[in-house]
Amino acid sequence: MARAIWKGSISFGLVNIPIALYPATRREELKFRLLRKGDLSPVNYKRVAEKDGKEVPWDQIVKGYEYEKGKYVVLKDEDFERVDLEATQTVDIQDFVDQEEIDPMFFYKPYYLKPQKGGDKAYALLRDALKDTNKVGVAKVVIKTRQYLAGVKPEDGALVLELMHFADELADPEKYKDDYREALMEVIEEKVEAGGKEIEEKPRKAPEPTKVIDLVSVLQKSLEETGGKKKATTKSRRKQKQPAKKAA
Repeated sequence: MARAIWKGSISFGLVNIPIALYPATRREELKFRLLRKGDLSPVNYKRVAEKDGKEVPWDQIVKGYEYEKGKYVVLKDEDFERVDLEATQTVDIQDFVDQEEIDPMFFYKPYYLKPQKGGDKAYALLRDALKDTNKVGVAKVVIKTRQYLAGVKPEDGALVLELMHFADELADPEKYKDDYREALMEVIEEKVEAGGKEIEEKPRKAPEPTKVIDLVSVLQKSLEETGGKKKATTKSRRKQKQPAKKAA
């Protein structure tokens, strides 16, 4: 398997499962270089400033957002961290919904989720519960600097995270907004109003409790009941196979 591209955890309610994210597809692409026609000398990419055409070294490059034509506000690493550092390290399951509620056309890029140390049992429980109840965990996950909607579902004995488009055709569109982008835009607007100066970090709000915890209990109960029925059926069959005792 390829190298993990992201490590964090699946989070829902009070449950936290350490996982690693792996690409589920391989793309064999032909790589081409730009060459000078006369002598086939490779042409290298240079970082050139529009103002004076001078090359800019990496240590002089900053990340900026154009809030008006030709006007920028600079964003530092700590500005991205202010949005919600924790959100960048979790696959945050918002809801569990029936697979039929989501149009397959909204899924577009799959990844394998592999349990990390200490997460095997909880991982297996979630995988089996989703399979037995035909549910999909609708989650949000931040990869690099973008938030994605994603489905967590069982496939071939593993859990798969499949990225989805944000769309109003989902079961409850109000729950699935790109709130990471909205929060980042709030930081940008604050910096614009402050004229690019440093701004004080606001205390983070405690996350509101969700109904996901109750649903987790339902999934666990369903799994236990399924196991109980299998055991009861096995015992019943064993009794039927036992030969009847002859009368003395």
